[in-house]
Amino acid sequence: MDIDSTPVIHTTQLVKNFGRTSALTGLDLSVLPGEVHGFLGPNGAGKSTTLRILLGLIRPTSGTARVFGIDPWAEPVRAHRDVAYVPGDVTLWPNLSGGEVIDLLAGLRGGVNENLRGELIEEFDFDPRKKARTYSKGNRQKAALIAAFSRPARLYLLDEPSSGLDPVMDAVFRRHVRRVTSDGATVLLSSHILTEVEQLCNRVTIIRSGVAVESGTLAELRHLTRTRFRVTSAATPEVLATWRGIHDLRIDGTTIEFDADAADLGSVLDALATAGITGITASPPSLEELFMRHYGLQATGQNIGQASHTGQAL
Repeated sequence: MDIDSTPVIHTTQLVKNFGRTSALTGLDLSVLPGEVHGFLGPNGAGKSTTLRILLGLIRPTSGTARVFGIDPWAEPVRAHRDVAYVPGDVTLWPNLSGGEVIDLLAGLRGGVNENLRGELIEEFDFDPRKKARTYSKGNRQKAALIAAFSRPARLYLLDEPSSGLDPVMDAVFRRHVRRVTSDGATVLLSSHILTEVEQLCNRVTIIRSGVAVESGTLAELRHLTRTRFRVTSAATPEVLATWRGIHDLRIDGTTIEFDADAADLGSVLDALATAGITGITASPPSLEELFMRHYGLQATGQNIGQASHTGQAL
C-alpha cells in the first residue's frame, strides 16, 4: 500500500435526497491509497448514488465528498483526470466499432497504451472490428473494461464491472485488478459477487439504507460472524445444547453441525475434546455470512441483489 495514508476517496455525512426519497442518509466512506475497497449493499442501498456523486454527475444534498482531496462537483475535470470508471450496465455508441469505442473512451484520459490495448483485447477474447450494436451485454462490458485498463489510472471506480462476464473472463478481470493495484492504483469495487470481493479486496464497507453499517478489513469484520462446525461424536445433542456459544444445532445420525460465536471458540473446543470426537471440520466465517447477517437472511446462495429484489438501484 502507498506510504501516503491520505484517503483517495473520503465522504463525510453524505446525504442525497431525490424528492421525498433518501438515497444516502449520512454516509462516511474512506478509501485508502493502493487498496481494493469493496463496496457492498443490496439494490437501493445507495451504492450507485455514491459513485455518481464521486463522478461529479450529481450534487449531494449535504455532507462532503472528496476525490484526491478535490470536490468532484465543483472541479470535475481536475478531480477525474486520473480516474477510470466502469458501470455495470454499459451502453455504447451503436454505429462505432468496438475498437473505436475503446479508443474514444481511453482518449478522454489521454489515449491508450497500444501494447496494453492489444494484450487486453486478446485476453478478453474481444473482436474490436464489430459494430457496438451487435455486442452482447458481456462484450459491451469487455469494451468498457479494456478501455479502463488500457491506460493507467490512479483510481478505478468499478460498479458491478464483471456483470455479464463468464467465469473465464471474470478471472481475466480479477488478474487486471491485481495488476493495476500492484502498480499503485486504488480501486473502489461495488459488486454483488461476494467471492469476488473476498478474493480481491483489502477492506470492505457494507452500506444499508444509505449509511455505512460496517467498514474494515476482512480480518477485522470476521469476528462478527460465527464459525461452523461439523463433527462426528458420541455426545448426545442434549449435552451439546448446554454448551455456551452453540447456535443452530443440527443432527443427522452421528453427525452434528452447529455454529459457534468467535468469543466462545476456546470453550467449545475444550468441550469437544471431551466429547468423544471421531471427526471434525470447521469452516471460517465468510463475507457472505457477514453480509447476510446484517440483512437478516440465511446464507443460502442468494446474491446481494436478490437480498433486496424490490429495491431500486439508487
